[in-house]
Amino acid sequence: MMPDNKSQASHLCVLVHGLWGNPSHLDYVASALRDRYDEQLVIISPKANSGNYTYDGIELGGERLVHEIEETLESLAEKGQKVTKISIVGYSLGGLLSRYAIGLLNARGWFDRLEPMNFTTFATPHVGVRAPLKGWKDNIFNTLGARTISQSGRQMFLIDSFRDTGRPLLSVLADPESIFIKGLKKFQQRSIYANIVNDRSVLFYTSALSKVDPFHDLEKVNINYVEGYEDVIIDPDIYILPPVQGKTGSFAARFWKKCKSIAIWIPLSLLLAVLLPLAGLIFLINAGIQTCRSSRRIRMHEVGERGVLFGKYRVPVLVQDVQHVVEQVFENMNASQEPNYLSNSETEVSDSGPEKAGRSYTPSRGGNDTQVESSSTRRSSTTPHSPTLALTPEQFSMIDSLNEVGIKKFPVHIQKNRHSHAAIIVRSTKPGLAEGKLVMKHWLDNEFVV
Repeated sequence: MMPDNKSQASHLCVLVHGLWGNPSHLDYVASALRDRYDEQLVIISPKANSGNYTYDGIELGGERLVHEIEETLESLAEKGQKVTKISIVGYSLGGLLSRYAIGLLNARGWFDRLEPMNFTTFATPHVGVRAPLKGWKDNIFNTLGARTISQSGRQMFLIDSFRDTGRPLLSVLADPESIFIKGLKKFQQRSIYANIVNDRSVLFYTSALSKVDPFHDLEKVNINYVEGYEDVIIDPDIYILPPVQGKTGSFAARFWKKCKSIAIWIPLSLLLAVLLPLAGLIFLINAGIQTCRSSRRIRMHEVGERGVLFGKYRVPVLVQDVQHVVEQVFENMNASQEPNYLSNSETEVSDSGPEKAGRSYTPSRGGNDTQVESSSTRRSSTTPHSPTLALTPEQFSMIDSLNEVGIKKFPVHIQKNRHSHAAIIVRSTKPGLAEGKLVMKHWLDNEFVV
């Protein structure tokens, strides 16, 4: 997709859409950038992975993305326009495609010619979409979900094996010795925005790189918002403040609120009971068709003219010559799921390393208020309210590795729209998405530099 920006702009900004998406999903993001930096940015929204092409996997999608970026840079150079900086913004699955593309761009020497400026993701499943829960419903979700969107599904549920590493692609993507982490570290600004509620596609733990969920019971927490962005952007340093006496209201008020909630959900549940089986059947049939088509596209990508074209992107992904040894057998997705949360003894083993995602505000013994960061050494600030989630060892490792890179995390509280996954970037022109506009404003005010 060729840009329509001013010829003197020297900063390329790439906007990458998510699963089943297309460039129009990022129209508001693009317009917000143009309103603020029209003369300074070249903005492109690559279209090679539109629609069902997102089924084809992160590796193939990342290669297409890099190819489109390189075509844009070459076209601009032919017109005499010199680009000196690059920023990459990913939404949902687009954040994973972006991280893969960053590794390829780094390996191909582009970051020696272009200054990496901003890397931001919105509602991206950085450590996969496996539900960290137990029970037959979640077992079905983790098993079927991985097999309904072809290679992308297998990669996001961590049941794939990337090349000859014997490891899931997302695990390699977070390897400290990979081209992907080396490239990510070169960006001047790195930030992520993660929904804390009503995101049915990407849960908080994976989009915020957190081993805990401090917001699992919003009725019991006093959220600390960033001044000027109240009720939407949560303070990245102190998520939770001490409880306010009487904030929860009387028993009668809570009871009435519960009754209203039930009154809304009864007819909705009946409607879902009628429509869900039919919709589910249609979805599974279409998923099977699209998975077959995706498999053919993946094979074609490897051979013939396209194989020659994209073969140049099959660079070594690990910096070291010796491949890393697989230290453990990965979970079989058909097996029973782990518990919702790990026990105290399990937490001691699995929740090691720096954890900066569950911060709270706790009074000190001396009476002065102090900030406490919940980590493996200060678990009292999150336990028992924020127990460690039952993630896999690979997910814990990925969280530690990505946190070591240094990424600013901004929890987002979308309250007026129950589809926060779309609202966080104002994905459409539907009314009721004003909170997403505030997310964009915060990002441009504080995290995006030209």
